[in-house]
Formats: sequence, C-alpha cells, structure tokens
Amino acid sequence: MFVAMPPEMSDELNPELMSEVADAESFARITGAGPTAMADLERYRSYLTEWNRNMNLVGPKTLEVFWSRHAWDSAQILRLAPEALTWADLGTGAGLPGIVLAILGKNRPGYHVHLVESLTKRCRFLNEVVTALDLPATVHNSRAEDLSLAVDIVTARACAPLSRLLGYSRPYFQRGATALFLKGQDVASDLTEASRSWDFDAEVLQSLSDSRGRIVCVKRLGRGR
Repeated sequence: MFVAMPPEMSDELNPELMSEVADAESFARITGAGPTAMADLERYRSYLTEWNRNMNLVGPKTLEVFWSRHAWDSAQILRLAPEALTWADLGTGAGLPGIVLAILGKNRPGYHVHLVESLTKRCRFLNEVVTALDLPATVHNSRAEDLSLAVDIVTARACAPLSRLLGYSRPYFQRGATALFLKGQDVASDLTEASRSWDFDAEVLQSLSDSRGRIVCVKRLGRGR
C-alpha cells in the first residue's frame, strides 16, 4: 500500500485551503451554482426536513447547517474530478453526496449519478427527490457489492470503514473507476486497518468543508489479502 499524506493536517488551516460556507449565498459564490441548481438544493433541503420527521435520514441538528455540513461537504469533491460524468454513491442514505452531485451536474450532457442504497424506505425518499427535481440519477435498491456499474468515480460518505468500502467498491474498480471517499479525522487508523486486507494506493486530501474531515482518493485497488 502507498499512501500520500499532506505534510501537515491540523485543525489550524491556512485560509487558502478552507472556503467558508455559511449559507446559500456563500455556497453559490464558492461553487458557482446557478439559480436553477440553488432552487433544486432548496427543494432538496425541504424534502430532507419533511421526511426526517418520520425517518432517520440525517441528524436533525445538521439541517440547521445544511449548506456547510451537507451541501458544501458533498459538492467539494466535484473539484477533484471536474471531468467525471458518471458517479456511483455507495450507501447513499439521504442522498449525500449523490443528490447534491446530481443537482450540480444536471445540465451536463452525459452526466449521471447512481444512488446505491440497500434500505427500501430510504430508496422511496430518494426516488421521490429524483423524480420531483428531474435529476440525472438512478436509484438502485441494492447492496453496493452486488452491482457492477461502469462509472468514472465511486464515492461514499459516512458509509462504512475503509476496509469494507474497498470491498464494496471492488467491482467498480474492475471496470475502471477511481474512488473519492469522504472520511473523518481518524483516517490514519482507517487506512492502517484497510491495509491489512487490501493492496491499494491512496492519497489523503484535506476537506474544504470541515477542518477535521479528509477525502481519501484511491486510484488503484488490488486483490484482497
């Protein structure tokens, strides 16, 4: 396993590495999202709020910081793969980051996001959002490892430890995908544990939405050990 780590990853970040998103206005300014995308994101936030009253989609308090905690945290990975047209979001849950990615790529020719979720009740929510917002997305009520989709990028957020994520992702890697996994501050131990089972090359990048967050970019995944 080869892992490239930034020289310093502390809670005190250079302002140039961290963009501050506090509300819809700052999100639009930083991401360049237009009026249509912003309207779709507002509708998505409304759906999340409504469905979250009866279903555990996201932590209720995180809806108060939707633009930083959910929208910007998801949208930032587009900067790491600006040419990617096809995405698979594994264990998408409430549609994060997949729904946000679908909204922001809605008008790009050939763009599509696969939302992979094993829980049927969450798929009902996802299908309603995809249909209502007319998104370039497909909801798969399936376990991630049971699918073999040809995509440019496979991603996941708060889905599983890296060792399990690599197992889920292996069919996608075999068809040419690269991975961008949104992870927390304990990424070093996560990588160490994954290296006991997998042969892979990874680069750890600083999250732009949270000084404690990391993004693990995996470009090669070999056989499990």
